[in-house]
Amino acid sequence: MKQTGITEFLKRKNVNITARTYLIDALGAMAFGLFASLLIGTIFGTLGDKTHIALFAAIAGYCKEAAGAALGVSIAYALKAPQLVLFSAAAVGIAGNDLGGPVGALVATIVGTELGKTVSKETRVDILVTPGVTIISGVLTAQFVGPGVSAFMTAFGNLVKTTTEMQPFFMGILVSALIGIALTLPISSAAICIMLSLDGLAGGAATAGCCAQMIGFAVLSFRENGVGGLLAQGLGTSMLQMGNIVKNPRIWIAPTLASMVTGPIATCIFRMENIPTGSGMGTCGLVGPIGVYTAMGGGSRMWLGILLVCFLVPAVLTFIFGEILRNAGWIRPGDLDLEL
Repeated sequence: MKQTGITEFLKRKNVNITARTYLIDALGAMAFGLFASLLIGTIFGTLGDKTHIALFAAIAGYCKEAAGAALGVSIAYALKAPQLVLFSAAAVGIAGNDLGGPVGALVATIVGTELGKTVSKETRVDILVTPGVTIISGVLTAQFVGPGVSAFMTAFGNLVKTTTEMQPFFMGILVSALIGIALTLPISSAAICIMLSLDGLAGGAATAGCCAQMIGFAVLSFRENGVGGLLAQGLGTSMLQMGNIVKNPRIWIAPTLASMVTGPIATCIFRMENIPTGSGMGTCGLVGPIGVYTAMGGGSRMWLGILLVCFLVPAVLTFIFGEILRNAGWIRPGDLDLEL
């Protein structure tokens, strides 16, 4: 009876303690917070560096300073927080990001938001109690969890980057395939790369994998979806195919195989690098190639690498692999239709 009462209370407060809520919904929304602050700030920063326009540099600074608050609000929004909790999450996000990076912001905001939701509108002094509980619990969580989480993510990211430097061929395949798959899944590859501070060669491999998924699915599904589908997936997201992947997982083979080829091309031939904010974005808004430019600074080798690794090679390879799969009957007409 007691357990039933707690369950009913949590349901009434819209507190859903599930892996999907925290690892898919919250993490996915977190990517929007990162895009609206840190990532767009990086783009403005690059424009400012190359054009010497002071306004762009100023905007970049403000955007990056807002990263913690944007993370907190975006995560709380995904958790369907009421207004006072949502607005209070800005402070929690700042504390979490300062003490534990994006993962610290994620954990602190989840705790603060869920506890804030439980007391929301339960007292006559809601204007004080709800933000107080949200901020206190969130900041305490950030202080307790943040440093450890930050140290772990930094160490793990350094391990991936060091291993990629030592074994660029094999790690190029592995990083490209895994981050590319993460991009198409309903989680955030951008958030993962930023959490791990994935830059350098590892960032280049991640970029190759993300581009292979987006350009690959755009080309693979062109006969079903036309130009609209080409742009939606090539400059938007390959996540649009997730519903079709559930129906027929074999449509995922072609772009994934392409990523396993473009990854080592990026690491071994072009020595492609990226910054953490661009590594997990692929061709979405051309953020991935912009990140490569930011990291490498130009040069004919870089431009050729971007052209081949991010666009041409994944397009050609996915088309070839796709035709083989179609002839084998593994991809049927309509399997990639997005009904745009």
